[in-house]
Amino acid sequence: MASLLWFWLCLCFLLDPSTADDKRTYIVQMNHHLKPTSYLTHHDWYADSLQSLASTTTPDAILYSYTTAYHGFSASLDLEQVEALRQSDSVLGVYEDTLYQLHTTRTPEFLGIQDELGLWTGQQLNAPAHDVIIGVLDTGVWPESRSLDDAGMPAVPSRWRGQCEEGEDFKPTVCNKKLIGARKFSKGFRLAAGVISKEKDSPRDQDGHGTHTSSTAAGSQVANASLFGFASGTARGMAVHARVATYKVCWKTGCFGSDILAGMDRAISDGVDVLSMSLGGGSAPYYRDFPAYAILGNGKRATGVSLYSGKGMGDKPVELVYFTGNSSNLCLSGSLQPEAVRGKVVFCDRGVNPRVEKGQVVKEAGGIGMILGNTAESGEELVADSHLLPAVAVGRKTGDEIREYLKTEANPMALLRFGGTVLGVKPSPVVAAFSSRGPNMVTQQILKPDVIGPGVNILAGWSEGIGPTGLETDVRKTQFNIMSGTSMSCPHISGLAALLKAAHPGWSPSAIKSALMTTAYTLDNTRSPLRDAAGGQPSTPWAHGAGHVDPHKALSPGLVYDISTEEYIAFVCSLGYDIKQVQAVVNRPNMTTCTRRLGDPGRLNYPSFSVLFGKSRVVRYTRQLTNVGAAGSVYNVEAEAPQGVEVRVKPKQLVFKNVGDRMRYTVTFVSQRGGSGDAFGSITWKNAENQVRSPVAFGWERFA
Repeated sequence: MASLLWFWLCLCFLLDPSTADDKRTYIVQMNHHLKPTSYLTHHDWYADSLQSLASTTTPDAILYSYTTAYHGFSASLDLEQVEALRQSDSVLGVYEDTLYQLHTTRTPEFLGIQDELGLWTGQQLNAPAHDVIIGVLDTGVWPESRSLDDAGMPAVPSRWRGQCEEGEDFKPTVCNKKLIGARKFSKGFRLAAGVISKEKDSPRDQDGHGTHTSSTAAGSQVANASLFGFASGTARGMAVHARVATYKVCWKTGCFGSDILAGMDRAISDGVDVLSMSLGGGSAPYYRDFPAYAILGNGKRATGVSLYSGKGMGDKPVELVYFTGNSSNLCLSGSLQPEAVRGKVVFCDRGVNPRVEKGQVVKEAGGIGMILGNTAESGEELVADSHLLPAVAVGRKTGDEIREYLKTEANPMALLRFGGTVLGVKPSPVVAAFSSRGPNMVTQQILKPDVIGPGVNILAGWSEGIGPTGLETDVRKTQFNIMSGTSMSCPHISGLAALLKAAHPGWSPSAIKSALMTTAYTLDNTRSPLRDAAGGQPSTPWAHGAGHVDPHKALSPGLVYDISTEEYIAFVCSLGYDIKQVQAVVNRPNMTTCTRRLGDPGRLNYPSFSVLFGKSRVVRYTRQLTNVGAAGSVYNVEAEAPQGVEVRVKPKQLVFKNVGDRMRYTVTFVSQRGGSGDAFGSITWKNAENQVRSPVAFGWERFA
């Protein structure tokens, strides 16, 4: 059985689910080793334990039993039952169910993997790419998508234990040798929401997000793909030959933790290799552009972006209006008066409600066009949308110029024009303003984010059950859609992880992460440092981590920072948790004590460094590198440090006699007195073939 690759898991935006009858859904983590022998299964034990709490509780009160990713169950409980469970020695924790929200092609060409097999020229593959299975937890799948065509694929791996579940408008026969599994998990959602509204109670995707992420990670090649003519070309996923199994855990109101955990549990049991969840933060750069222009009455042309593909405005400028009271500047629903908008172009500030919804509000009020202007929060980030009316999105600086024009011009006018698709945009990539940012506020000694990958203006498969904007009023149908967001970045990395897993089946998840991080680049296609769209300034490791992924170099990184399960447990033991909390986090209920601690969490063998100068001006870490390159490889170190910091590395040279050899080095960081703020550097082990680079972030606390 192939080992599961837990690679990319980001969850955010917690909401409080509503429940009835003073009961809520809870997830109960159990010490499964304490199951009495009188019970045949853990589920029987859980059901009996729950029924003993209240005479009205029935055995079917349990929503899910978890046996692989987690040990325990989820059920609807009142506060008395919750407290009773928490007093039990067999219960490790009781957690209220949480609602998570989704975050919302030429990227293979941009990444240099037009033909994934080209990555392995001259190498003997130990495991073909088509034996790698990517499990996608999302909104389901549109199985008829051409991105899921299985032409030319061999038989499904015999180790696969999953299946295609039948549901409304979803037959098991829609699965094939590409889409090898499809399941749904809705019990948590049903209990909270009562119904599944208009959604089909099946693995079928009625949202589009799941189909988009699945095809981004492992979609088959599809020629002549486009969104109404935009981004026309061949669409394909990162790992074209990998298999896809989808687990529908997200519904219209979001994704409940109990359903997500059930999907993860089943995916692992089914035999997936890579688990992809596009439920939160990541980083995303630009590659192509969809230019559009707002020509103002004073003759100035404001450049922005748009995916509008309908009838244009013609050649005659019309009145441009901007309202600043009662939230009308944001173009919220009901905020625009038709008599003031009809026949005009409306300037709307970005923020609060979805971008495409603003266009719908303008259209419903009688407007014939919209200029969407960024504010300080979104900076210079430009995201193209398939609006329902002529619309142009502009950055903050351009937006401020238009706002000033509206203030000073007695009769402001505007005409919107659209420029189609432009490739080879420079500079690229640029870190998106919506990217997740550091520093790591939970464990400051671990630098986050890890890496960035493509996530802006991504063309991929789409559900024909919904229009490209996702609005109920959008009746347009398309097989492909262009989307931007951290959700688009996640499947890119998942797909690349699948490629590396196929090339190196013996590598651990940590080794794969290390390969992607230490080979990432930090210069754009103009050979300048990566820039941050949030303000236009140079990006830092708190925005781009180790840099932008480079699949070719990641395939042969030379050296990797590997981390064992035991090392991760020692890391958790270093975070100040009591033993019961450690048991819950590492899923080892039989642990009675922490036999090993790292002392400083920064001692984890991570591919990056986060150095905090506090009571001491000296911080010292030891790392271990594993040779995955040629025997006899020799590496020399090069350290980059900011002013006021001295970096000493011993030894300065590492000689690896054999493949698989491991060698340690110690790095000492020394700060001058009076250091403050934040700064960055790097440590790179290099030879003629490889550069194994680790970013370093420095932070200062007041010296005691």
